[in-house]
Parts: sequence; structure tokens; C-alpha cells
Amino acid sequence: MDQHLHVFVAVAERQNFSRAAEALHMTQPAVSQYIRTFEENIGVRLLERTNKYVRLNKAGEIVYHHAKEIVSLYTRMQNLVDDLTNKASGSLSIGASYTFGEYVLPHIIAKMQQTYPEVQPTVTIGNTAEIADAVIHHQLDVGIVEGHFKKEQQLKIEPFAEDDMVIVAAPGHPLAARNDKVAMEDLENETWVLREFGSGTREAADSVFQRHNMSPDKIMNIGSTQPIKEAVKAGLGISLLSQWAIQKELQHGDLQIVEVTGLPYRRRFSILTTSPFQTKALQVFIDLLRYNKELTAFKSDRDN
Repeated sequence: MDQHLHVFVAVAERQNFSRAAEALHMTQPAVSQYIRTFEENIGVRLLERTNKYVRLNKAGEIVYHHAKEIVSLYTRMQNLVDDLTNKASGSLSIGASYTFGEYVLPHIIAKMQQTYPEVQPTVTIGNTAEIADAVIHHQLDVGIVEGHFKKEQQLKIEPFAEDDMVIVAAPGHPLAARNDKVAMEDLENETWVLREFGSGTREAADSVFQRHNMSPDKIMNIGSTQPIKEAVKAGLGISLLSQWAIQKELQHGDLQIVEVTGLPYRRRFSILTTSPFQTKALQVFIDLLRYNKELTAFKSDRDN
């Protein structure tokens, strides 16, 4: 790969010539020369420089966006060629939506590392839309998400696991003391603590509301699952959460499932890829997702 491109990406991400030189094991004058030559070849200045910072200008943002894709594609190509003669190894960039990424993915990666220690995974956690977009633009080798998203036609989508969503409340909440099932419509006036728009968990909640013709007036939006659980434990409201995400809280008695007619709400998790060519590292990771018994544990417990 062209070294000028590699140096440009390093400078753009660190916004500093000295830090980029350190990361690249180069001298600062050498980095500066690479950038000057790269800008001359492109035909336009890409970086705004002052004594305090180095920033991308508009042209630089365009070049950086495509440079990241080129670097990722080059790395993937090199890994594919290496795989012809070697076992699973090398870098593997994994993206996951919050629920899967925070509560399930670490266990999958741990199993992969036991068998394939030479695979070097990096993990990005984001909402469903962000992960799908990163896979499309080759910034991630694979994504694991729930829900729907735009540009599905640009992706290979493989459903592989199911997750049950349940309503939870603090043990001291009046709903937690009910012995009978609650009608979903009776929860419309409750305060709901929910994820932000764009997340698969929020999409599930909105789908439940639409199914039951509900429009709650009191909704508190929070950007990740852990603070939502803390808010519910503190008695701020109720929430719709994945059973994967609440196991510890249920065991410790910090949260309680509210039995509601028509629930749990079941959603699917899918594997997202783009390229028809897969490195061995990606192949073994996807196989772990497909055949991991832990991913079907909740479904088996529910059906029995």
C-alpha cells in the first residue's frame, strides 16, 4: 500500500505530526515530507496547520473518508492472500450494537481467543445504524445488530439468534407487586426509560407501542443500557430490555420482570458482511456465532 496514504491517515486521526511520527516509528520531518508530497500529488491542500493543531479541511475530509476504505480493503486483501497458506490469524474488526456488544460478544471473543490466539480482534460498539454503515464502508469486517436499517441491499444479512425483550421495573415499583398479568395498554401513563432513536432496542420499544396502539407521554431517553438499568433500579420508571442484558440484576434482585400480556417481544440478531471473500479469521468468528449454544439458551429456557 502507498506509504503516503498510510501516513496521511495517521496524521488525520492524531491531529498532530509528532504523535503520528511516534506511532509510525518515523521522524517528524519525514512525516511532514510525506504529507507535502501527498498533497502535491492530490493537487490540493488537505490539512489546515497552526502551532496548536492540524485539522482536515473539506478536501481532506473527502480524502480521509476514502483513504480509510482503501486501507481497510488492502488489509483484508493481504489477509486473504495470507490465508491461502496459513491458519486463522491477523486482524479482525468487529462491530456490534450495544446489547450484543456489551453482554454477549465478550464471551464469544474469549472462546475464539482460546482456539485461535493469533487472531487480533478489535471491537466497535455503536447503535444498529452506525454499525451497518461502517460495514458498508469497509471500516468493519463484520457487524452484529438487531432491528432494521437503511441500505440493506448493500449488505449480506444472516439472521443467527433470537432475543426476548421484557418489561422491567424496580422491585419496589407497584407493578412488581402484581400477581396477575398486566395489559400493555395500562402502561401508557408510566414513565418509560428508553434507548435513543437509531438503536435496535428503541426500535423494539417503538414496535411494541405501535402494536398496542400506545403513545406514552413520559419518555426519558438514555444513550446506553447500563444507565437505563440504574435509572429503573432507582425507581425513575420502567423499561423494555433484553433478557441478555438483565441477568445479573435479576439474580441479585435489583430488577424484576413485569408479566405483560402479549410479551415477551422477540427480535432477531443478524450478521452483516459485504465482501463474498472472507478471511479465515472472519470465517471462524462467524462459525462461532452460528453454532454457539449460549445464544439459544434463553430461547430453550422459554420454550421448555
